[in-house]
Amino acid sequence: MSDNNSSGHPPPRRSSLTERQLLQCIVEVALRVFGARASSIFLIDPVTGELVFEAVAGAGAGALPGTRFPAGTGIAGMVVASGEALLADDVALIPQFAQSAAAATGFVPTSIMAAPLALNGDRLGVMEVLDRTAGEARDGLQDMELLTLLATQAALSASLLARLAWLDRGDADGPPATSHPQAELLQRIGTRLPAAGESLSANVLRLLVTADELLGPPR
Repeated sequence: MSDNNSSGHPPPRRSSLTERQLLQCIVEVALRVFGARASSIFLIDPVTGELVFEAVAGAGAGALPGTRFPAGTGIAGMVVASGEALLADDVALIPQFAQSAAAATGFVPTSIMAAPLALNGDRLGVMEVLDRTAGEARDGLQDMELLTLLATQAALSASLLARLAWLDRGDADGPPATSHPQAELLQRIGTRLPAAGESLSANVLRLLVTADELLGPPR
C-alpha cells in the first residue's frame, strides 16, 4: 500500500490497537531483558487520576489491560507520587505494597522494580518489572538505569498517544508539542548497542523499528 496521498485529505488514522503496539513492545523488551515473570505500564487517567493497566507482558497479559486502580494504590501509586524509581527485592518489606490489589490481578510478586513515566516534569504513569531473574550476576544499579531508560521511552510513547487522542476528538492542532532531548537518548542507545548481547540488541532494535513504523514516513 502506498503512503502517497494525492487527494489533499489527511491520511487515515491508525487504529488505537496499532498505536499501543509501541507500549506493548516496551514491556515485552523489559520482560526478556530482565528475565522477569511480568512487566507492565500503568498510565494515569487524566480525568479520574486512576492508574490504568495500558500494556502487560508475562503474567496477566491476557486479562489485565484496561484494569483500573484508585490513585495512590500500592507501589505504583507511591512511585507516581514521589517521582522516584524503586527496587525492592522483597515487597513484604515495603509498607505501601498493596497485597489485596496484587491478589486481584492473579499474581502476587516477590520482588519489584518500578520507575515513573515522566516528561518535562509531568508524571504520566509508571512502569513495573515483577520478579526479575535473581542472582549475583545482576547489578541492581544497572538494572534500574535500564528500566529508567525504558520508562523514558514509554513516557514519550504515552505523550504520542495523548496527542493522537486529541486528534480523535477533532482538535487538529492537538496538545502543545513537548520538547525532549530525544537525540541524546537515541545517541546513548546507539553507543551501547555494540557492547550489548545479541538478544538484547535485537529487542532494542525491534523497539526502535516499531517506533519508526508508528511515526510514519518522514515529512
